[in-house]
Amino acid sequence: MSIREAHPADAAALAAVHVLSWRAAYRGLLPGPYLAALDVEERAATWRARLTAPDRPTVLLATEPGRDGDGRPVAFSCFRPWPGEGFAPAPTAELAALYALPEAWGTGVGRALLSATTGALVAAGFRSAALWVFAGNERARRFYEAAGWRADGAAVREETGGRVLEELRYRKDLSG
Repeated sequence: MSIREAHPADAAALAAVHVLSWRAAYRGLLPGPYLAALDVEERAATWRARLTAPDRPTVLLATEPGRDGDGRPVAFSCFRPWPGEGFAPAPTAELAALYALPEAWGTGVGRALLSATTGALVAAGFRSAALWVFAGNERARRFYEAAGWRADGAAVREETGGRVLEELRYRKDLSG
């Protein structure tokens, strides 16, 4: 497996991982018709726009060797300065996404990607990081907790796919 920064040409691969992981991870949390309607082409356009924006987030792409020798995208992460922090550099980053293809779950790809992401956060000068996770997503919560992330008590209720779900904020100190 290798991990590298994503480029605009990776937008379709990011979108495919994004959609397939949502359909598996959020089954039972979000309505089935909503998940079935997720559109890879629409997500690819969104990722292409994000990756070409002047204030683009940092997106890391994990690939594993494919049969043709090219790396097959299996997971990605995305981080940016915490929204609303006007400091330069911002002291806190938001881990806005970390998704893997369902067949990669439990293989160590997610742990390796989270470790590489943490290293990139530190290298970028962030002192802490935060993320939002659905309260009902026990698998993700266990994953982050095993890596030292902790719920900080903040919670919001957001509507996604016509369903109101609670999201919990997790934080991690990157200074030591």
